[in-house]
Amino acid sequence: MANTKSPKVNDSTDSSRRRIVLVAAITAAIAAAVVVTMRANRADRPAKAVQNANANAPVASTPPEPAQPAPPSELVSMDVAKAVMVTVELDFGPRVPSIAEALTQVERRYQPDDGKDRTFAVLDAYGEPTPDGKLHISMHVSSERPGGGQLVFKRTGEVLWRGKINPTSQPVQPKNLTMLLDNGKGATYTVDGSTNPISIIEAKVKPGDLPVRDIWPDGQERDMTFVYSACGCPVHVLVRRAGDRTVRVKDMPVIFPDDPAAVQLITRFMRW
Repeated sequence: MANTKSPKVNDSTDSSRRRIVLVAAITAAIAAAVVVTMRANRADRPAKAVQNANANAPVASTPPEPAQPAPPSELVSMDVAKAVMVTVELDFGPRVPSIAEALTQVERRYQPDDGKDRTFAVLDAYGEPTPDGKLHISMHVSSERPGGGQLVFKRTGEVLWRGKINPTSQPVQPKNLTMLLDNGKGATYTVDGSTNPISIIEAKVKPGDLPVRDIWPDGQERDMTFVYSACGCPVHVLVRRAGDRTVRVKDMPVIFPDDPAAVQLITRFMRW
């Protein structure tokens, strides 16, 4: 009898032991999970606190490290005496500059086929800051000589535009400064500078040999068009007459940034 009962007692004991071991294992696993969760929560809290603190901290005056250069832009093929508009968004850091300042941070690189002079020119540029703190800028580029050309953002080394400029069989007109005046009634006159007038107000217009002071009333705004490029592209500026001089109504566009001599002549003639 003792021998027959002994196995039953042992089986019961083993089952109890197994249950105890299983319960202990489950309890240990739950405890470990709780510990891991608590540690994760502890780790999250300082990170969130630091993040919130950084959000309220003042912006450092030191500019961030320059980003890695972006891949080169797509190569644009064009003939001499043509134009293209290059529009980009540039990140200058905490302070967004003016368009004129931004243009000084855009490097012009030329690879003329004959090894002489530049291959293109920026005729005018305009733009504005974006909601995310960048500068949206459009640059009007005129091709001048066969070869290659690039616009490069100095801050990052990013190539904003790459051009392959091809020769053309069409005759290219010489670059002469032309000034056109809108009379406010839909007609456009060419300002005659051949007599070297001291200002546009003292000049005459063609056709008709009419004095500018007679067709441009004091205080009124007029659209002035300047042409000084191989492509013959117009650059428009809104101007108001103020007595014997004129005043720009808007700062933009920045005109002929690559031709300071032309800008100087225009500024003197318009008496800005």
